[in-house]
Amino acid sequence: MKKIVIATQNKGKAKDFETLLSPLGYEVLTLRDVAQDLDIEETGTTFEANAILKAEGVAKELGIPVIADDSGLEIDALDGEPGVYSARYAGGEKSDDANIEKVLEKLSGVPDGERTARFRCVLAVAAPGEQTQTFSGSCEGEILRLRRGDHGFGYDPIFYVPAQERAMAELEPEEKAAISHRGQALRELSEAMPEWLK
Repeated sequence: MKKIVIATQNKGKAKDFETLLSPLGYEVLTLRDVAQDLDIEETGTTFEANAILKAEGVAKELGIPVIADDSGLEIDALDGEPGVYSARYAGGEKSDDANIEKVLEKLSGVPDGERTARFRCVLAVAAPGEQTQTFSGSCEGEILRLRRGDHGFGYDPIFYVPAQERAMAELEPEEKAAISHRGQALRELSEAMPEWLK
């Protein structure tokens, strides 16, 4: 089985990538597996800038091809927040629960129908001596008032997908992969770069 490194320490993201890449014959490794202490600072103001920073930083450090992902939630009623700050929206340590609470609190007075949002993902593929490439995907939805479902991670329990009539966290991993922002970006990557993925 071929190995591929994803520039993340996030177990939830790693699981998403495993669901998407293992059918293609890849064993997914993360920074937890290959370089636990490697931490690339995300100083970009866009998902694309952060994904490129991570991919190029890790590829340069390890001397191997790397996929990096920067993704998050954009809520229209909050002018696109939390955006690139999705993972640390509530401040300090990354906490899914605290982030969800902050979103629900900020949207408490926003009526149904005006709680539109999207998950966005940008993947950057970097390899030593190669031109970095990016691929993106998005998934439209609405923010629920209460959490639903036990799957997924991050904001999945409060992100309602109208086409599925369920919250993202109510979808099985394969169902999520078929419609998610990360799944779309990865399909774009695999279509545009079959020779790279081989």
